Amino acid sequence: AKALRTIQQRDLPGLAPDKRVLGVIRPTAEVISQYSQTGHVGVLGTTGTVNSESYLLEIKKQSPDLKVFQQACPMWVPLVENGEQDSDGADYFVEKYLRELFSQSEKIDTLLLACTHYPLLIQKISARLPEGITVLNQGEIVAPSLVDYLDRHPEISDLCLKNHQLRFLTTDETENFNKKAKSFFGQSILSEFVHL
Repeated sequence: AKALRTIQQRDLPGLAPDKRVLGVIRPTAEVISQYSQTGHVGVLGTTGTVNSESYLLEIKKQSPDLKVFQQACPMWVPLVENGEQDSDGADYFVEKYLRELFSQSEKIDTLLLACTHYPLLIQKISARLPEGITVLNQGEIVAPSLVDYLDRHPEISDLCLKNHQLRFLTTDETENFNKKAKSFFGQSILSEFVHL
């Protein structure tokens, strides 16, 4: 796997000058073409992600011949954050956004879930797809890329292992964050509030 892009301080003016941020878009863009037979891929994201065209631009850099179709799914995050991912409302909005995406191209054979919340809807998404569609959870792509990056940068890896503690920091209200994070992490957590 190619290295994750390290965002330097110049990319994030005013934020934690001694910290590095590892991106999620490039590792996904580097491998997405390997999953498509038709050369048509769909990106499901938030309105902000779709409007930014971040995935579209990075995928085009890595695989210029790939045809990328984006679909904003503005109701998916609120559904997940309010614990409604198993509701009839979720059924409606999953079907709605998938229909809108596939109306752009019937040849799409690979879907990228370009938001951390979307894997909680994976069963509903998969149940509404035609056979042969590959659904990519970016977390499953980014995690091995991060491992590879840390293997090649032991000086950073050593910093991550300090005291072997796992800490969750949030700019959100901690009690609310802890409740919501349990669905993602699979166990209870105690977060700490951080002011940026």
